[in-house]
Amino acid sequence: MYQLKTEADFDSAHFLSGYTGKCSNIHGHRWHVEIEIESRNLEKNGQERGMLVDFGDLKKDLRELADSMDHTLIYEENTLRPKTLEALDEEGFHLVKVPFRPTAENFSEYFFRKMEEKGYPVKRAVVYETPNNCAAYRETEEETEAVWL
Repeated sequence: MYQLKTEADFDSAHFLSGYTGKCSNIHGHRWHVEIEIESRNLEKNGQERGMLVDFGDLKKDLRELADSMDHTLIYEENTLRPKTLEALDEEGFHLVKVPFRPTAENFSEYFFRKMEEKGYPVKRAVVYETPNNCAAYRETEEETEAVWL
């Protein structure tokens, strides 16, 4: 199997609605996203002959996803009052609404699915919310124990 991995970072704020702890308050992270793709086959013809995919395309596509969340307030839909959203919008804040609780676990599946939608054979997505804490998502069971680094 051939595997490629690329990484991207973004800074954003979020909060966990309904959570009774520090993370219920708006706070920020420097999120670090790793995407691993995998295939048994390499391209046979053309410019990408001998490649799984063009690294430039893989990096660009992940970077675009990360950039869309950079320096934003990410919030779960239906967790902010309409008046709050209106006030934040009037102030010119960049808001990103997601249909899930914005946890590292959910972000790992989010990035997995988004890269898969772009046509990549995604093996695993890993999202770090701090340098020491991360969550990973993959579709299938691996035969060996997961390797985190």
